Amino acid sequence: MTRPGGPIRGIALRRLAALPIGLHAPQGGVKLVSVSAMNALASVVDEGPDAYRPSDDEAFMNDRQLAYFKAKLNAWKDDILRESKGTVVNLKAETENHPDLVDRASSESDRALELRTRDRQRKLIAKIDEALRRIEDGSYGYCEETGEPISLGRLEARPTATLSVEAQERHERRERVHRDD
Repeated sequence: MTRPGGPIRGIALRRLAALPIGLHAPQGGVKLVSVSAMNALASVVDEGPDAYRPSDDEAFMNDRQLAYFKAKLNAWKDDILRESKGTVVNLKAETENHPDLVDRASSESDRALELRTRDRQRKLIAKIDEALRRIEDGSYGYCEETGEPISLGRLEARPTATLSVEAQERHERRERVHRDD
């Protein structure tokens, strides 16, 4: 597959099916996405030295930015799922019985830590799925509390953010006050 400026490379081809372009069948229907969305995707998936980064100079949450964050969220989710498959394999492999009590305790401690990590990642996947849903319904990038745009820097650092920095700070202050009661 080629586009102006060269072929779509590497990881981009694996992510192509997960992005909102072309024809695909979401739950019983066929959806045709605009050419502008397809062009936005093509400009985002190029992973060369000139790879796209959202900028404050462009319209907030335009097609190109939405495609960028959707690709970023899907890549993050894929990485987490890949790691969790490795964890399942490791946990199955470590079912051996250790004769030494210290070895057994160490193994159980490692296993408990791994399971807690996987539980946190399971919750993170739910947040990623929620962010992907917000991209689809057009509410991604806007603060749930104030309705104002969340800064691109915050979204870049934490793509699942639902609150602006100011709203998050207010939320944490209230939480701290209620916790102290």
